[in-house]
Amino acid sequence: MDLEKTLLRKVGEAVTKFRMIREGDRVAVGVSGGKDSVTLLEALLALQRRAPIQFSVCAFTIEQGKFLAPILPYGEWLRARGIEWHHFEDPPSLRLLDEQPDHGCDLCSRFRRRAVYEVCKGLDVNVIALGHTADDFCESFLRNAMFTGALSSLPPITYSKNKDFRLIRPLVYVQESLTTEYARGLGCPVIPCGCSQKTGTVRRSVRDFFTEMEQEHPRLKESMLSAMGNIKTQRLLDSRYLDPDVDDETEPVGTNAATPFHIFQES
Repeated sequence: MDLEKTLLRKVGEAVTKFRMIREGDRVAVGVSGGKDSVTLLEALLALQRRAPIQFSVCAFTIEQGKFLAPILPYGEWLRARGIEWHHFEDPPSLRLLDEQPDHGCDLCSRFRRRAVYEVCKGLDVNVIALGHTADDFCESFLRNAMFTGALSSLPPITYSKNKDFRLIRPLVYVQESLTTEYARGLGCPVIPCGCSQKTGTVRRSVRDFFTEMEQEHPRLKESMLSAMGNIKTQRLLDSRYLDPDVDDETEPVGTNAATPFHIFQES
């Protein structure tokens, strides 16, 4: 399998379908030193070179005190390849780690989101690209259904509260098995985060469930991604969408519009 060709096809499909990147955008990629974010960065740089529109790409890393090794070698590897990279320490996150060392993922995420917005204002960007993969979308969907009582997942594209930034997740159709193999081929230093090694959490339990299920059903995540884009409102329990007089056997007719990123779509 041609890893780069597969990666660009999947990223191109996401960028196209959800209109993630547009003429004149300045895109900041949040890189953590892990396989997913470096794969995202490489894919967007390739897209920048091939797309028929003009946009720029930079990378940034926010230090929250949880990397298991120094992040600077990763940044040096990026800069040696001519990639614009910015590194920031977030004092509130570092204080949180000292004062509440056992804080959960939700609190850490809120601190990181605040820091990301502060950093990106200084970088003069209007788009923030995040490295969530298909695995993250599926795991989020299952966690929400099982533990929050809602059918929801990560949005592929959304906006910050004040509409300052467009947030995009171009790896929505890319599974971690692909990012792992692709990042290995790049030869970049991988800097793990301590959070990824936590056990006994809901997040870890859901991930382990997928690992076990995929041994017998290897296309499980593909099916779940398809389900998230194929909602049968008449077959659920939300009364806002239920109409007993509507024939739910009729399938909606979709449209396929041409897009500026057709170069990534294979015939």
